[in-house]
Amino acid sequence: MKSPEQTSYDVVIVGGAMYGSSVAWWLSDHPDFDGSVLVVERDPTYEWTSTAHTNSCMRQQFSRPLNISISQFAAEFVKNFRTFMGGDSRVPDVVLQSYGYMYLADNEAFAQTLKEGQAIQQENGAGTKYMSAAEIKEAYPFYNMDDIVAGNHNLIDEGYFDGNTLFDWWKRSARERGVEYIHNAVVAMDRQADKIASVTLESGEVIACGTVVNCSGPRAVLTSRMAGIEIPVEPRKRYTFIFEAETPLDRDLPLTIDPSGVHMRTDGVYYLAGCPPDDDGPVDYDDFVQDHSIWEEKVWPVLAHRVPAFERIKLRQSWAGHYAYNAFDQNAIIGPHPEVTNFVFVNGFSGHGFQQSPAMGRGVAEIIATGAYQTLDLTPFSFERIAKGEPFDEKAVI
Repeated sequence: MKSPEQTSYDVVIVGGAMYGSSVAWWLSDHPDFDGSVLVVERDPTYEWTSTAHTNSCMRQQFSRPLNISISQFAAEFVKNFRTFMGGDSRVPDVVLQSYGYMYLADNEAFAQTLKEGQAIQQENGAGTKYMSAAEIKEAYPFYNMDDIVAGNHNLIDEGYFDGNTLFDWWKRSARERGVEYIHNAVVAMDRQADKIASVTLESGEVIACGTVVNCSGPRAVLTSRMAGIEIPVEPRKRYTFIFEAETPLDRDLPLTIDPSGVHMRTDGVYYLAGCPPDDDGPVDYDDFVQDHSIWEEKVWPVLAHRVPAFERIKLRQSWAGHYAYNAFDQNAIIGPHPEVTNFVFVNGFSGHGFQQSPAMGRGVAEIIATGAYQTLDLTPFSFERIAKGEPFDEKAVI
C-alpha cells in the first residue's frame, strides 16, 4: 500500500484501469480544469481487471443513435491517437482492423430487427449493410449459411483495435501531467447530506475530496454503497478462447455473432471466440475459474458448424474475465448522482467499455470541469433512469 502525497484532492477516482485512466487523462487535458487528481487502484498489476481481459472490439451496429455516435468518436480517436495525445512522438499509431461485425439471423423476426437496425445506423452515418444469405456466402464462402436468413455487416471503422495501448498511454500521460496514482483502496466515505466530504483509505488516511468518481468496474456497487447508493452492476463471467486452424481461412473472419450466442473473429494469425456461460448470473468478484466443458460442448461445435474449416482446430489459450454488467438495461451509468451531487458514476458498461472509453471519459471530464456535457450529451445514461425504472432500450447487446 502507498499513502497519498496530500490530504485533500479536487478529484478522487476510485479505480485506475481503463476508465479511471480515461477520466484522469481527459481531466488533465481539459482547458478548464487545473485541479488535483488522485487515482486509487487496489490492483496495481491490473491482472484481474476487466481491462486485462478485454477483447478490444469496436462496432457501430447499435440500435440507439447515441451509442452509434459514441463508437464513431472512438474510431476517430483511435485512428488519430497520436494527434489526440498532443502530437507526442513517443505515442504509437493504433490500427483499427476494420473487418467489421457480422450479425447473423436464423429467423425472419431477427432478420427484420437487423433490417430496422441497419436503417437507424445508416441514418446516423454508419456503413452497415443488410445482406441476404446468398450475398454473405458470396463475400465469405467459408460460412455455412444453410440455416441463416440474413445478416448485417459493416466494413467501415468497425472491428478490433489495441485498446491496451490507449490505456497505457492515458495512464502514462496523466501521471506526467501531475495525476497521482497510488496502490491502495477506498474502504469508507463520509457522506454529509448531498456531498461526499472525504474518503478513507485502507492504509488509514482520510482524504478530503471535491468530487469522487466511481471507476470500480465490476466492483462498482461496493464503491457506491460507501456513499449509501445502490446500483444494479454485478460481475458476470465471460469466456475467451484463442485457437489455431489447421487450414486458415483465405480472408479475414469478421467478428461473427452466431445465433447461438457464440462469437468468433480473426485474431492475428489465430482466431478468437467467446461466449457467456449458459447459467449467466452474478459471480464472486474473485471468481475467474474456467469451466473447460464450455469449449468442448458449446463453442467448438458452433465454430465447426458455422465455419466447416474450423472442424480441425487447436485451442491455444483461454481465460475467463468479468463484465461490469448492468442488470437493469446493459448500458452505462454515467454522470453525477442526483442527490449526492459530487459522486460521479462511470459504471456498468456490460462489455462495451473499451470502445466507449474515449467518449465516456471525455464526457465525464466535461461534467467535472464545466458542470455540463460539451460534446456528446450523455444524459440518457444518467442514474435518474435507474431510479425511475426507465431503461435505455438498446437492442444490439452482446
